[in-house]
Amino acid sequence: MTAMNKRPYSLSELASHVGGVVEGDGSVVISAVGTLAGAASHQISFLTNPKYKSQLSDTSAGAVILHSSLKDTAPCPALVVDNPHAAFARIAQLFDTTPVVASGIADTAVIASSANIGSDVSLGHNVIIEDNVVIGDRVTIGANTVIRRGTQIGEGCVIHPNVTIYHDVVLGKRVAVHSQTVIGAAGFGYANDKGVWLPIPQTGSVQIGDDSQIGASSTIDRGAMEDTVLGKNVIIDNQVQIGHNCIIGDHSCICGATGIAGSCHIGKYVVIGGGVGVNGHISICDKVQITGYSMIVQDITEPGVYSSGQPATSNREWKRNTIRLQKIGSLYDRVKALEKQV
Repeated sequence: MTAMNKRPYSLSELASHVGGVVEGDGSVVISAVGTLAGAASHQISFLTNPKYKSQLSDTSAGAVILHSSLKDTAPCPALVVDNPHAAFARIAQLFDTTPVVASGIADTAVIASSANIGSDVSLGHNVIIEDNVVIGDRVTIGANTVIRRGTQIGEGCVIHPNVTIYHDVVLGKRVAVHSQTVIGAAGFGYANDKGVWLPIPQTGSVQIGDDSQIGASSTIDRGAMEDTVLGKNVIIDNQVQIGHNCIIGDHSCICGATGIAGSCHIGKYVVIGGGVGVNGHISICDKVQITGYSMIVQDITEPGVYSSGQPATSNREWKRNTIRLQKIGSLYDRVKALEKQV
């Protein structure tokens, strides 16, 4: 399957699309996006990170997306907006050349007679749709994906190849799920009886809100008795583990290789960096940012930025600090003894 052809746009058309203002020639024709350093005259780029400001003066882009504070520094026509990164995202969507996941219903797709399939649905080869599944209009499901009994998939969802969605899962509208992801597998619930692990049936399910995105090779476990719930516009990176009965609020972001243990309640607009570990039964309030490789072992009740991972240093400095850290116990005892003398 080939990508859809994308038509070019004038800079003025792009400005109307994102609600921006053109500085310079609005008739410049743009047909793709690119980086400041690598863009050609038919491409548009953007600048938000000051680290790349030096590349602006030498760019060969046909146009650039800038904040108003930088509009006089552009060597080419500029599209001036309040949020250049967001404007770039919306423009990049116009030029997206990603091939469609599936087109039409493949003759090898297996659809249960009790399934309810909406209009304009596309199913790739070897897709399996089990009993009582409900699939909304304009849903696309890639090859080798399995949708198990009773699951509901809202209109406009895109499920990439080789995804498994277990029974009774509910996906909202326009949810994207990338390859190798598993949604609704059994949560990690066991009881121990004299050294023998006894599995506890996980009878809840998973609910995912509208406009959420689930990265490749991620896992979202079903709840033990109540559901695991992701709100609206939650974005999950690749290789993320979300345990049973977690609740994640609207517009939150969880970066790659993060593991969230069961029964965590994460608020709205929370950003969790890569490689973070969150202990079970933790609550994190709205508008928290957690930097990469942190370990969260207690509730966070105030918005702000939280860290616990140690940034890399030179090996020599790391060895020196490690030796000092090993002596902190004896140093503490000496300080306490001195305090008593005073």
